[in-house]
Amino acid sequence: MSTVEGAGQREEGEYGRAAKRLKTEERETETEAEEKEEGEEELEEGEDSDSGSLPGNGESGADNRARWSDSQYGAGRRDNGEDSHRISPSPVVHVRGLCEAVVEADLIDALEKFGSICYVMMMPFKRQALVEFSAVESADRCVSCGAKEPVYIAGQQAYFNYSTSKRITRPTNADNPNSGNKVLLLSIQNPLYPITTDVLYTVCNPIGSVLRIVIFKRNGIQAMVEFESVQCAQKAKAALNGADIYAGCCTLKIEYARPTRLNVIKNDNESWDYTKPYLVRRDRGKGRQRQAILGEHPSSYTDNGYGAPCPLLPLPGNSRYKLSSVDVPDMVSYPLPQSSSSYSGHAPSSVAMVSGLHPSKMNCTRIFNLFCLYGNIEKVKFMKSVPGTALVEMGDEYAVDRAITHLNSIKVFGKRLNVCVSKQHAVIPSQVFELEDGSSSYKDFAMTRNNRFSSAGQASKNIIQPPSAVLHYYNVPPCISQDHLLRLCTEHDVPGFVKFKMFDAKPSSKTISGLLEFDSKTEAVEVLTVLNHYQIRIPNGSNPYTLKLCFSTSSHL
Repeated sequence: MSTVEGAGQREEGEYGRAAKRLKTEERETETEAEEKEEGEEELEEGEDSDSGSLPGNGESGADNRARWSDSQYGAGRRDNGEDSHRISPSPVVHVRGLCEAVVEADLIDALEKFGSICYVMMMPFKRQALVEFSAVESADRCVSCGAKEPVYIAGQQAYFNYSTSKRITRPTNADNPNSGNKVLLLSIQNPLYPITTDVLYTVCNPIGSVLRIVIFKRNGIQAMVEFESVQCAQKAKAALNGADIYAGCCTLKIEYARPTRLNVIKNDNESWDYTKPYLVRRDRGKGRQRQAILGEHPSSYTDNGYGAPCPLLPLPGNSRYKLSSVDVPDMVSYPLPQSSSSYSGHAPSSVAMVSGLHPSKMNCTRIFNLFCLYGNIEKVKFMKSVPGTALVEMGDEYAVDRAITHLNSIKVFGKRLNVCVSKQHAVIPSQVFELEDGSSSYKDFAMTRNNRFSSAGQASKNIIQPPSAVLHYYNVPPCISQDHLLRLCTEHDVPGFVKFKMFDAKPSSKTISGLLEFDSKTEAVEVLTVLNHYQIRIPNGSNPYTLKLCFSTSSHL
């Protein structure tokens, strides 16, 4: 083994362990935020997190604000009907009703008038955030002011209440900028397009000089970006935390990393040291030419149907870190490979390995029903030698990335899935056997009409969404009612929905659509896994209707 290869393996191991620790800590932080939200959900009953509306039904703004003020201090009830304890004032404030384009800097701009802010945690998919003030008096001023008069963040009214926690748990011990940490950990959520060093450099460098970048692909896509100074890292975190690299996808979640310096041994799509241009790999030939990627949008996936290109979102207009049009290009672009590339830390593969599958309730079809939301499915095969594990061959490696990002660690039928990139580059139908439910361990889905990314037109209608408690249903015959759908859930032994909404349809429409809300995200995932693509037959009908389900952008009905 050459010195360079040995160093590369040592580097990969070092950063792999660091990324794994950071990922675990980040997941704990997100879990804590979700637990806070669930604990506060009862107090905030009636509020729509998407629209940010106050509790109430047709009441005046003053009445609404009064009810909101009461709810902050625990107007909820326990299940046994007794009054719950009041939530005591906390330096951590739970912010709701944020617009999609909001970033950390917007919250700081709007809320620092109430007092010094020491930490912000963004929850972009929920349009929410946690803001920790240095003193509880500052949080009290924020909550009190929000109850009396509108407080706008990035041009949209936001709503506040105390968090049940007294402090936001940081993913690392390096959360204090005074500690001298100039390396940021970027987690890219909903990565519809590939993320390379070129993309991250173009996004980050206009805000502060970037020295080094290392990209990992383990449980999703993460990167560490080393800036020239702590101040540059501080500004980049505030300006980009919660922003989309491309419109509606590739959302950035940013924290301070544990390492204080990155060690890069080669310059390519996965790592780059901008202080050492000679590290370009020999097989790259002419080296890097960044000019080739600026000013153009990503090529559309015409062959694989991944839709029109998405522009890089500009920083919000009221951000203190707003850049001039000269500093930031209108679009970030890069050539998209037509076949497997090497932009990841591992050899890329269009095959995902899924473990933690329920032995009697999961089969090839149900895996297809869940994974087809994130890309075309070619083949699914259960592994005989590893019970509860299956290989899923998808349309390309980017579909695998999206599946990992959204489906890894979710619970299905009481078991937590583990989704990762397989070392296999294709699924071969060998050792076919019978699963516990009597179905085959292998199935080919290449020719099915239920794949949703077979053309650009199809793909443009599919919004890549993380699992949520609300399902969007469509392609249902007009004669099917709410009771019919509830009966369908009962017949297939899956949880029933708690709220139902049917969209208005044209008189000439042959199908209907709407939303179904469940008690939890886990219940919604199980229903989608079982009932997605269920064939609905109607009396005197020539062909059955294929019920189609996907996760909704709405968090509540």
